[in-house]
Amino acid sequence: MRHAQPDHSWDNDRTRPLSDEGIIDSEHVCKVFENIRLDYVISSPYIRSVKTIEKCANLHNLEIHFDERYRAREKGLNGNNKEMFRKRWEDFNYHEDGGESLEMVQKRNIEALTELLSTHQGENILLGTHGTALSTILNYYDKSYSCENFLPIIDYMPYIIRLDFEGFSCIGKEELLIIKKEYKGNHSLMLFS
Repeated sequence: MRHAQPDHSWDNDRTRPLSDEGIIDSEHVCKVFENIRLDYVISSPYIRSVKTIEKCANLHNLEIHFDERYRAREKGLNGNNKEMFRKRWEDFNYHEDGGESLEMVQKRNIEALTELLSTHQGENILLGTHGTALSTILNYYDKSYSCENFLPIIDYMPYIIRLDFEGFSCIGKEELLIIKKEYKGNHSLMLFS
């Protein structure tokens, strides 16, 4: 899942907390997982990811484990605009100075996910991550997943999608929660069951 809305006024990417709305929206995450058995919880170490799933992990009496490979994409200069998003999706090896390419993000995420699937076979896992990281995972299992699929996720905070695996093959996916945030703070909730 992608984290809830962060406080965009906070400068440090790693320690950026959730906004007040993000804290409220993390309650919806708990509702989604109320009747779903969870066996393991893992997250990017970034505060916004951790705080989005923290109450849910507590509800299931599970410790949150951390893996640096699920972190946000390293941004370089002027790396967060639609032109740059499109450039990176057109060429997975492209990156701005000081930033990571989507290929780099995908490689570390799939490496981590493959390890996770091999050590937790048959378990229900909650993974807290970021929009670009999640999108590169979705692209790995479905090559038709493109920039046009990624762009809406920029405004989905939180966003929960369930992936079903048989061994290391993704055999299904289902969106469980989308909370769409508009720039002005308006939002809409889409809860699927």
